[in-house]
Amino acid sequence: MKYTTRQKAILLLSDGTVFHGKSVGISGTTFGELCFNTGMTGYQEIFTDPSYFGQIMVTTNAHIGNYGVHEDEVESGSIKIAGLVCRNFSYNYSRVGASESLEDYFKEQRLIGISDVDTRALTAYIRDNGAMNAVICTDGTSIEDLKLALANVPDMKGLELASKVSVTEPYFFGDENATYRIAALDLGIKSNILRNFAKRDCYIKVFPYNATYKELAAFNPDGYFLSNGPGDPEPLEGVIEVAKEILANDKPLFGICLGHQIIGLANGISTFKMFGGHRGINHPVKNLITGKGEISSQNHGFAVNREEVEAHPDIEIVQIHINDQTVAGMKMLSKNCFSVQYHPEASPGPHDSSYLFDEFIQRMQN
Repeated sequence: MKYTTRQKAILLLSDGTVFHGKSVGISGTTFGELCFNTGMTGYQEIFTDPSYFGQIMVTTNAHIGNYGVHEDEVESGSIKIAGLVCRNFSYNYSRVGASESLEDYFKEQRLIGISDVDTRALTAYIRDNGAMNAVICTDGTSIEDLKLALANVPDMKGLELASKVSVTEPYFFGDENATYRIAALDLGIKSNILRNFAKRDCYIKVFPYNATYKELAAFNPDGYFLSNGPGDPEPLEGVIEVAKEILANDKPLFGICLGHQIIGLANGISTFKMFGGHRGINHPVKNLITGKGEISSQNHGFAVNREEVEAHPDIEIVQIHINDQTVAGMKMLSKNCFSVQYHPEASPGPHDSSYLFDEFIQRMQN
């Protein structure tokens, strides 16, 4: 067994609430928007999901780290969360195929975290008071100094973060001799999305977030994809214009999460900052076309305005989130375009929503 002497750490919320715990990872201070994820497994995928950039993650599962790290279970090239808050952190792990402990992974990736926190109480507090900025500190900085620093951290509303996680140069994924070609705009794309396209006989060219429609179209794609990603969609004015140009040319367009919100904005539908957001792998969605329910993986703090979608003459709501009736999926009536607010590639159902990738293939076939 491995025993370590652990530093004290604190979590300070922007309203002055303090939680005490012990240091995980490296020593230091980190800031971000505090949010929670209810997934019982998949912590490595969560930590490396670019959509979580700029956020301090609270894991509601009581044990984190007990199955270590596996090199194939990442959604990007590095950890993207700003920090971790958990109840019990496992320094010892047991799993066939694991490459290292989560502790070593955190140190390699320079992540700051705090454990031994009452995450049940913290999650209930966020649910009652809404998402807010916070700071994790393990180096003994005074609470008063942390309050001053935290006051200068920008709110997530109005914050453009896609540029922080997008590639700077285009790259290819899949077999260049595949049947279908997809131009994907990287706003924080998850690796498993690309794998789902590739295994359906697609060759994907992934473009930086600020690529122009002309650059995307030069690939001569059969369809276009707008990816997931972090931050507020409204500041992404260039991406919204690209979406408008794609729609004007009426080739198949598929959007996931942030991409779904961009499609809404391209149609004049506003987005809003949610009180707490949806983050977990057990979110119930109802398909209004088939009447079936789906278990979905979700990760978003913004959503499209349902009243504006319902009033739009060219857009139909095709899926809703059962818990709060927010828009989970929509399609355009006069254009070859559809989108979902959740992550079909995560497949927690386990395959409830994988048909969406097949639908995109069918749209490209037609």
